[in-house]
Amino acid sequence: MAKPWLLALSIITSLLFSSVSPDFNYVRPPPGKIITLKSNKPESHPQQVHVSAVGNEYMRVSWITDDKHAPSVVDYGKVTGKYEWSATGEQTKYHYFFYSSGLIHHVKVGPLEPNTIYFYRCGKAGDEYTFKTSPATLPIEFAVIGDLGQTEWTASTLAHVDSSNYDMLLLPGDLSYADTQQTLWDSFGRFVEKYASKRPWMVTEGNHEVESFLFFIEPFKAYNARWLMPYEESGSTSNLYYSFDVAGGSVHVIMLGSYTDFDSNSDQYKWLVSDLKKVNRERTPWLIVLLHAPWYNTNSAHQGEGESMRQSLESLLYAAHVDLVFAGHVHAYERFTRIYDNKADPCGPMYITIGDGGNREGLALDFEEDHKSVSLSMFREASFGHGRLKVLNGTHAHWSWHRNQDSDSSVADEIWIESLSSVDACKTSGKSSSSSSSLNDEL
Repeated sequence: MAKPWLLALSIITSLLFSSVSPDFNYVRPPPGKIITLKSNKPESHPQQVHVSAVGNEYMRVSWITDDKHAPSVVDYGKVTGKYEWSATGEQTKYHYFFYSSGLIHHVKVGPLEPNTIYFYRCGKAGDEYTFKTSPATLPIEFAVIGDLGQTEWTASTLAHVDSSNYDMLLLPGDLSYADTQQTLWDSFGRFVEKYASKRPWMVTEGNHEVESFLFFIEPFKAYNARWLMPYEESGSTSNLYYSFDVAGGSVHVIMLGSYTDFDSNSDQYKWLVSDLKKVNRERTPWLIVLLHAPWYNTNSAHQGEGESMRQSLESLLYAAHVDLVFAGHVHAYERFTRIYDNKADPCGPMYITIGDGGNREGLALDFEEDHKSVSLSMFREASFGHGRLKVLNGTHAHWSWHRNQDSDSSVADEIWIESLSSVDACKTSGKSSSSSSSLNDEL
């Protein structure tokens, strides 16, 4: 737990600098070149290795082999080269027109000890990898990146993320930018393996994951096969939306799907109502949501694309006292104040757009000065970068946005955030009657 005097000093410092203005002398970078990586490993050796959290005590290890007969087995232990345990999982593959994927392996390992480094080997062949489990209690630190891609700027962003420790990466959609070119999914897996194999990556889908083609190819075919998330464990029937707890249940993270049905008759809506009902805010002081298309956005790019989802789901999030909503899609950074129904509201979520991971399409440079929500926007800048959310305890978290500036990562925006579960006014009068009744009626 953070020392009281250190926490107080940090809060004072943050208050002094939380309203950092954009650096108008900073020259926005052009889109970076796409980096494509080919496999140089034997067919039986694992590639594109990544891990994801499954509950508090398990991790899922995913990888691909060109060998269609390679075993779906992970050997693991707490000492390098000494594997005390072994787990067997499942395998799948898919076809996309003339493309055939390698054999895709998913193995759930555990139970695991918290905040511990494990050494592991996939398929009894190839390299040894390591991953670190998340802590069982607060504090916990998340890296947050949207619209990642696989460009020179993506490489810069990931290097900056890796330059200091974190426990888990959250990605609100748009991973590979393969856009039907399935070999780019393979390249992306190799591109991020260095990072995604050692910390859990928790992702949700964006528009670039859809990849449907008339009635020949169903949507999300590659995404669902390659990036299996713990949806079943959270009671969801779809890999496109799910939830999970971290830090012993102190933080509940909900991943929503912007590109699957979300109206009041949809499976996603009904699942969300059920999921929110299970959250006890005395036990779980932090509630965080990620989705792709932002509900609030003063950039000219993708205006209004999240509006129908906002109208359907916003009252549920408000009634549940959601603390933060992260989105991507717009290739820029923007942080709003706490909002409900297009108005500043101290009991509403804080909305943050972080679609600036490094994608090949470049930055969304045009922010509208006369947008109806401009008074709600506290900081906005079109630069590549990533975010850090450090949840220190049950009442306070620190958010910072790190701009990619040449070889350095500079903190351009930061703010201390108080959990709504600790604000007495939001427990009672903070909810509007309409939003409160909408969730309670559903529950």
